[in-house]
Amino acid sequence: MAQALGEDLVQSSELQDDSSSLGSDSELSGPGPYRQADRYGFIGGSSAEPGPGHPPADLIRQREMKWVEMTSHWEKTMSRRYKKVKMQCRKGIPSALRARCWPLLCGAQVCQKNSPGTYQVRELPPLPRAQGGCSLGRGHRGWEGVSGDLAPDGVFWHRQQGLLQVLKAYTLYRPEQGYCQAQGPVAAVLLMYLPPEGSELHPAFWCLVQICEVYLPGYYGPHMEAVRLDAEVFMALLRRLLPRVHKHLQQVGVGPLLYLPEWFLCLFARSLPFPTVLRIWDAFLSEGAKVLFRVGLTLVRLALGTAEQRMACPGLLETLGALRAIPPTQLQEEVFMSQVHSVALSERDLQREIRVQLAQLSKSAPEPLPRPQARLPGAQAIFEAQQLAGARGSARPEVPRIVVQPPEETTPPRRKPQTRGKTFHGLLTRSRGPPMEGAPRPHRGSASFLDTRF
Repeated sequence: MAQALGEDLVQSSELQDDSSSLGSDSELSGPGPYRQADRYGFIGGSSAEPGPGHPPADLIRQREMKWVEMTSHWEKTMSRRYKKVKMQCRKGIPSALRARCWPLLCGAQVCQKNSPGTYQVRELPPLPRAQGGCSLGRGHRGWEGVSGDLAPDGVFWHRQQGLLQVLKAYTLYRPEQGYCQAQGPVAAVLLMYLPPEGSELHPAFWCLVQICEVYLPGYYGPHMEAVRLDAEVFMALLRRLLPRVHKHLQQVGVGPLLYLPEWFLCLFARSLPFPTVLRIWDAFLSEGAKVLFRVGLTLVRLALGTAEQRMACPGLLETLGALRAIPPTQLQEEVFMSQVHSVALSERDLQREIRVQLAQLSKSAPEPLPRPQARLPGAQAIFEAQQLAGARGSARPEVPRIVVQPPEETTPPRRKPQTRGKTFHGLLTRSRGPPMEGAPRPHRGSASFLDTRF
């Protein structure tokens, strides 16, 4: 009987949902691969063991020491050695130092220092969940929408209370923009490394502010005008770099707005493995939105780069499915990021294409146009802008001084002496007085000098 009772208990526990005890000690140490936590803390994640090409421990320690040295003298490093910072970001920031490096790269630490007390989580009454779901591109509401999206039936992220506070604080910080659902995954990734440090000190909040207002302005507003512009820019780059893939997408009717908003708005947090997402963020915070275009072009090439892949996708649904079903072995962070950084797309090329597409969009779009000049291309531009703003703010206004100089005394011009018909010896005699007694001193014009014999 006891044995049967034990079997019933085992069966009942197996039939229960595992989500009821996620994060418990039994899950972390229990048997089975689905009860193990990976190196990022996810239960049953695919990153429990480092993949092929993962750097060894000694190399990680060396990179950590380099980042400690660079961040200890950050202003000097950014002003003189930014190329080294960019190369180290491409190699990947060590996980132990992302909480220190991300706020420095995006300028959140300076914003937090210049605006103390701005982040204040206000205790607002909970509101019921909004009726009707909202997609990533349409989720612009007030802070009550944040509370609805983080209801218990839709929680997929750890630190949900901190996530609610950060999103609510940004909605109150920029009420004219409102809340966008795509900000949830972005804030969640930030909270993985930047936990709250107090009621008035939250680096994740300021990083979210910098991403929404400096890196990607116009992405999370009510009109999402920058997303439409970048979609046209992406198609133009696809036409130039991958013409056959662009032709296939045109034939099957797959426009960029069918797959690009989820990639760019969430910074690939919902589309790629978490280790790869972190490497993308390291490069994105260093080099700006150019990295997003490089990643998008790489994904399209991996999904539809060969003729066999395009032939297997004769329609719209098959093509969208191929873009979402890239093999995980091709998305491993080391291999994938090496392909991303090899894409022939520079910041100058991107800005040129943005100007071309903006001119075309201004002729046909009646809605508000984006302002690409508000987007700063990476950490170096943000650092220079903050340094310039700090210099202007710290410089004291000069008080104008009126200097009255006395008029100069006018002296009569000196008259040139009249020397015509007069010898130099005579002038010298008259100016010095009577001649000296004794025989006159011979000079070169005298006869004694000419009669001198050698």
